[in-house]
Amino acid sequence: MGSCSCSSSCQYYGNCCHDFHWYCSTTTEDPWVTPAPSCRYNCGSHMGSCSCSSSCEYYGNCCRDYHWYCPSTTDIPWWPTTAPTCGGYLYGGGTFTSPNHPHHYDDNSRCEWHLRVPRDSRIFLRFTFLELENCCSCDYISVYNGNSIGHPYLGRVCNGSVRTFQSTSHEMTVVFRTDSSVVARGFTAEYHSILSPNSGSVDCSSSTMTIVLQKNYLQSLGYEAHNLFLNDRSCRPRENPWDVVFSFPIHTCGNIQTFQNSSAIYSNTLRAFPSSSGDGVITHHDFFRLNITCLMAQESESHIMYIVNHNQNSSIIGTGMFNTSMDFYTSSSFYYKVTESPYEVNLNQYMYVQINLDYYDSKLVVYIDTCVASPSPTDFENRAHYLVRNG
Repeated sequence: MGSCSCSSSCQYYGNCCHDFHWYCSTTTEDPWVTPAPSCRYNCGSHMGSCSCSSSCEYYGNCCRDYHWYCPSTTDIPWWPTTAPTCGGYLYGGGTFTSPNHPHHYDDNSRCEWHLRVPRDSRIFLRFTFLELENCCSCDYISVYNGNSIGHPYLGRVCNGSVRTFQSTSHEMTVVFRTDSSVVARGFTAEYHSILSPNSGSVDCSSSTMTIVLQKNYLQSLGYEAHNLFLNDRSCRPRENPWDVVFSFPIHTCGNIQTFQNSSAIYSNTLRAFPSSSGDGVITHHDFFRLNITCLMAQESESHIMYIVNHNQNSSIIGTGMFNTSMDFYTSSSFYYKVTESPYEVNLNQYMYVQINLDYYDSKLVVYIDTCVASPSPTDFENRAHYLVRNG
């Protein structure tokens, strides 16, 4: 079928169309190709290079579709009994959850999801809800950059560490493991098909959204820069020899602002007018729609340093993802900003600090979590003096 196959040999090459096993269960085998070992009709057996026996979970040599086809495999006596198998093969984009969610998952669970998108795309994975046992080696989620746990490890998700992941290929594997003790409500995750880095990208700050599309990617679809438009059609891109670029204030061009799990989300849709020839005859009918999303992190960091000495004023300012700034002022009027670095003050002298979100938005709140002082500019752990702690 071009990007995927409906021939039985696809099981060997790993390029089956997403519904191959649904519609082609009786496809005639290709006599020239031996399909890769499958557990479709072989649960409980060893297949040579991999296994369809439950012991494969211990040895780590399960055939790729073991968790899909063998939910009732008999456990061997010395292998711990697991909860009913979960997981599966997912294609394109959508959501998946831990077993029983929003109710509690079971002890000794092991679920494995195989995510796949079109070959010229990548996968963006985001956990929108997370509640696990508060022990990172007990209940956790592992994410792998490929179609099995043998591929590069992208990271682990534990309770309190909601994260996002992005693959470098069109496949990703997600494994959920629990131990035999505490249970919780689990997780909800969503995954999307995104453009590969050599096709396009989006960058976000608290003031600006920038969308970059490669010209050769657009031309492969039959579009030029003048075809493209956003929710607000008056927003137009600029061009260079390689890229088409939209760059605009984040609250303009039809961006839609929503909030989810205390994170701000800005979204838009990039569409295209049909291409046409010089005589006005339409020559291209494909429907082009590209969803643009900026997920703004809840936490942003700004740093500033002062030294207790004499009256030479100064500041060092850093910005985080939401472009916050932090400055010293000379009085409670907050009129005269300190501009030298580092800021040297006398012992027992009052200091006035202002934290600011550079772009005004009445829906956002700047929340001060921690303020700490130390006699050492390099050690804020062992001799820390907390002025604000956990808010």
